[in-house]
Amino acid sequence: MQKRYKFLVDILYFIVGTAVYSAAVNMFLSPNGISPGGFTGIAVVVNHLIGIPTGTALFAFNIPVLIIGYKKMGSRFVVKTAFVTILLSTVLNITERALPHFKIDGILASMFGGILLGVGLSLILLRGATTGGIDIVAKLINRKIRHLSVGKIILMADGVVIALNALVYKNAQSALYSVVAMYAATRMMDTLLYGADRGKIIYVITAHPDVICQKINRDIGRGVTRLAAVGGYTGESRTMLMCTVRVHEAATVHDVIKECDNSAFIVVTDAGEIIGEGFKRD
Repeated sequence: MQKRYKFLVDILYFIVGTAVYSAAVNMFLSPNGISPGGFTGIAVVVNHLIGIPTGTALFAFNIPVLIIGYKKMGSRFVVKTAFVTILLSTVLNITERALPHFKIDGILASMFGGILLGVGLSLILLRGATTGGIDIVAKLINRKIRHLSVGKIILMADGVVIALNALVYKNAQSALYSVVAMYAATRMMDTLLYGADRGKIIYVITAHPDVICQKINRDIGRGVTRLAAVGGYTGESRTMLMCTVRVHEAATVHDVIKECDNSAFIVVTDAGEIIGEGFKRD
């Protein structure tokens, strides 16, 4: 029952998230020549040049990336992302025809489009998936070139997409508006996902601490602290794990733990503020 409920909540978040994301692209960004960045930004350019629906182009670009990601990163992460990618491609095509296209002032279009983009992406990330594309590419590159963070790789890729957008539309202003839209999206995501440097602390009592530590480190990139624990009733010695994560990472960590040890005892609590490596610097 719990798995079915979680699955239904995931689906609901993905549907609403892709709908909001698609509305941002088709109502505000694409009609005004503003790039949403990533593979979606490339798909918008392809749509402008040769008329292929944005969702169809996005899906085509994602196929090889998802295949490579499945081989390199495993099925758990990629299956969710593949589902979101297919859903997003479909919803983009539907809303491209069904929703109005607002050709308005560039600042208004970039702000409203960016805010909606951030809301849509946040809903998807909160359930442990992404929209695919450059996110997966960045994770794969980061595994080979550790000194380049995933964020920096995505930023560089988005810069190339924005430059391509300006070249195709022959308008330097469109590149500037794209930067505004991406800034608005990032700020909205920071607010919804991170709050005021908030996060989650996850405590795990398990008989398989080594496997769980390894998978959290490798798949999510978060550190884990081991604590010695003794059962008050049984007197048995156990290892307790403590992992501090961003809000949107909590669902993914939970899935990893259950995958490794279905009988693990898990406690999730809120962290009012997190200061340290990987989070806010004091």
